[in-house]
Amino acid sequence: MYKLLILFFLSFVAYAESLKEDLASDKVEIFATTIQTEDNIITASGDVAVVYKDYYLTASKAVYNKESGDLELFDNVRANQNSEYKTLGNYAKLNIKNKQRSFEPFYMLEEISQTWISADKGSFKDRDLDLSSGVVSSCDPQNPLWKMEFSSSDYNLDDKWLNLYNTRIYIYDIPVFYTPWFGYPLDKTRRTGLLVPTMGYSQDEGFYYQQPIYIAEYDEWDLELNPQLRTDRGFGLYSTFRFVDSPASRGDFTVGYFKEKDSYFDSVNLKNQEHYGFKFDYQHNDVLNDYLDINLDGQSGLYVDIGYMNDVDYINLESNDFINTSTATQIASRVNLFYNNEDNYYGMYLKHYQDLTLDTNEATIQQLPTLHYHHYLETMFEDHLNYNLDIQSKNIYRQIDTKVTQTDINIPVSLSTHIFDEYIDLSFKTNLYGQQSSFTGNETRNLGTREYKDGYVLKNDNLVSVSTQLTKSYTDFSHVIAFGANYIFDGGETSDGFYEDNREFCKNVLNANEPICEFYNITDVEKEFQFDFSQYIYDVDGKQIVYHRLVQNILTQGTTTLGDLENELNYMISNEINFYNNMFYNHENKKLSKAYNKISYRDYGFDVSLSHLYKDTFLQAADKTSYMTSAISYQYNSHYRYFFSYDYDIELDVKKRAEIGFLYSKRCWDFGIRYAQNNRPELGRNGQIVNAYDKYIYFTIAFKPFMSSAGNSLFAFKLPDKENTN
Repeated sequence: MYKLLILFFLSFVAYAESLKEDLASDKVEIFATTIQTEDNIITASGDVAVVYKDYYLTASKAVYNKESGDLELFDNVRANQNSEYKTLGNYAKLNIKNKQRSFEPFYMLEEISQTWISADKGSFKDRDLDLSSGVVSSCDPQNPLWKMEFSSSDYNLDDKWLNLYNTRIYIYDIPVFYTPWFGYPLDKTRRTGLLVPTMGYSQDEGFYYQQPIYIAEYDEWDLELNPQLRTDRGFGLYSTFRFVDSPASRGDFTVGYFKEKDSYFDSVNLKNQEHYGFKFDYQHNDVLNDYLDINLDGQSGLYVDIGYMNDVDYINLESNDFINTSTATQIASRVNLFYNNEDNYYGMYLKHYQDLTLDTNEATIQQLPTLHYHHYLETMFEDHLNYNLDIQSKNIYRQIDTKVTQTDINIPVSLSTHIFDEYIDLSFKTNLYGQQSSFTGNETRNLGTREYKDGYVLKNDNLVSVSTQLTKSYTDFSHVIAFGANYIFDGGETSDGFYEDNREFCKNVLNANEPICEFYNITDVEKEFQFDFSQYIYDVDGKQIVYHRLVQNILTQGTTTLGDLENELNYMISNEINFYNNMFYNHENKKLSKAYNKISYRDYGFDVSLSHLYKDTFLQAADKTSYMTSAISYQYNSHYRYFFSYDYDIELDVKKRAEIGFLYSKRCWDFGIRYAQNNRPELGRNGQIVNAYDKYIYFTIAFKPFMSSAGNSLFAFKLPDKENTN
């Protein structure tokens, strides 16, 4: 057929040229197996193809009136525009002079979103489309799982926004919702509008509804408002402002407020009836050149992460889905500014801590600011001698009691060489260290006979190292082993003032919590030998199969001669199974002081991981930790996914978190159910953090493309069982 079209195209060139003169502004090209002309009427039949602007149309028959500009197409009409839209119908009419097109009946498929629209009639005027009495969906047209019927509709091809009027939403043939107007985009362009709401219900909080409002009028910023209502608890508003102020920077600012009803506030015994806070994040990757309008070599950056809240319920109330929300009892805010080039690094850091368990943070220690200078590695004597310089000065501040400015200087120097034809590596390292402290402020606590004095300490620590590494290749793998022996010992030390007066007192572990020792952070290096063995096994493709490391310290002073024995192993048992182990054995107590194990499996649609952490400081029973986490997911096919997770604190005998559910996903819709349990902190009226135990059932329903599950739930039902785990 294509050869026949080419033949008729060549025979029709002369006629098409005359036709172009009549249609100079809006050229129409007609190709067909048979073309007849009578007066101003052109009739084409048999595999008709019409090219008009960005349209490519095919039909069984076409009639073109040169005088009126009407082009009519009959039977099996297909239209394609810019490879994005496909329209079908039995009849189409294009008025070239008035730039109008109509199709009866009308069927359009939008390629990007895979959304189809069927209507009795569709009429185009320039870039606007008007439809009458139709159906829209993204499911299989033969038997759509969901569809929206409408009495009329309009759509703009440029902004790709579809408006539906008198809309009825059906699941199969069951009507589930009616709205007089419904509008949504068929692409992913940022635009102002309503986002998908979330809903829920709990016995103690009542009905929950949150309606996100998205404002995106400019490319440089957008604003998301999230008003929420909990009918038996209260109401609130959280909002996030996102912006891009330069090609190298971006930021966002979130602020929120929630007020409890009197009845709920009194019954639950919360400390605060109003919960509020904010969070500001900002990142700039070329801040000095941009702000100062200069052209520095190297890199400069600004990182801001500032947050505040009056209690942890500010986080708990931000949404109705706690699965992806983490809560803590301490908030760390920081501002980092740095400049970096090939030789030097300059930094300034500000850190501020808010402890939510305290009524006031006036005694909380802050670092406002820390100044940092680092000179990168320098080499001498053909790279045998290496050294660098690092200086940090910290202003350790709090509102009450003593403050201090501490300056640390580190100068690590290393000398290395090889012997026995580079089979043995030898090195000597010494670290020259100094700290100076200047105190200010008035101490309100009783220090006894001790007092804060300005002072300094100068010392050096040393390390002698001997190591070797051997590699041997086999048919199916390569084996690498490495041995190392280190001797660590302290050098000279001199001190004055605060460090001289409190050295012996603060080195005693029993005095670690004494006020005078809170700024004493000098640790002595114990003389010890450290033996290190590691080995690697690689397959023929260079993939690591085994990593194994053993480290043992032998102390040369004190009552304990052997430090903890560390064993670390990462074993890729197969392409699907991986095992990791890291454990420390304490010889004195003849027990493990720490052990972390994790095994994972991924194949045949399964993704499984199981881990356990154990720690024991041997100081008191409360310092022992035993915590288990597990996660399993199974992708049965392209549609079904099942998942399960369980976290348990074995030492406290408390379930921390559990979740089980499934998600059914198709091209046009998602449906899922999950049951979740969670321990979350609440601030009680006595100022103490208590753990509230919540149980939820989450429902995910998403009609694509105008809804997306993306891990979010449309409806949440909170089960009535609620208890304190304390």
